Amino acid sequence: MNIPARGPDQTRIGIAIAVPEPHASRLQQARADVGDPLADVIPPHITVVGPTVVDDSTLAAVAEHLEKVAAESAPFRVHLRGTGTFRPVSPVVFVSLVEGIAECELLEQQARSGVLAQELRFNYHPHVTIAHEIPDAAMDEAFETMAGFEAEFEVDRFWQYTHGDDGVWRPRRAFVLGGSPPTS
Repeated sequence: MNIPARGPDQTRIGIAIAVPEPHASRLQQARADVGDPLADVIPPHITVVGPTVVDDSTLAAVAEHLEKVAAESAPFRVHLRGTGTFRPVSPVVFVSLVEGIAECELLEQQARSGVLAQELRFNYHPHVTIAHEIPDAAMDEAFETMAGFEAEFEVDRFWQYTHGDDGVWRPRRAFVLGGSPPTS
């Protein structure tokens, strides 16, 4: 996993949509079952802004920015179904979104602006990782085992996570979506 280096007086954060129960436990178990060592340190989620290092002095500005993004973003539905992979470009197997893609993309664009503006290594593609940087046979197993997975849930918030020195990503603050759905 590509985790940016952190210096003194800096915090490593990520912005993500948490996958709720009972789906989170099933996805976390699937990741553990294929031997992914990150299963216990990364909760199942849809990344909005990937691992980012910010100066501690800017954390209040980050929170203010995310509050504004949340206030302007309407709740939406996510439908997960089936598996996909980024191989051979990146050693990742994931559960695919079949609904909620555009909403995640818009949320990512809004969040990755202002104080969190940054260049991406890869184009943004919302997904839920179930295997990362493990042997190919285990990646294949994750792909096949979870191919029939399906879940639906409402997204009414996203989270700011912090990455501890122990390697664990922990939810630190929720940002409740307060916008109105678009009218047709």
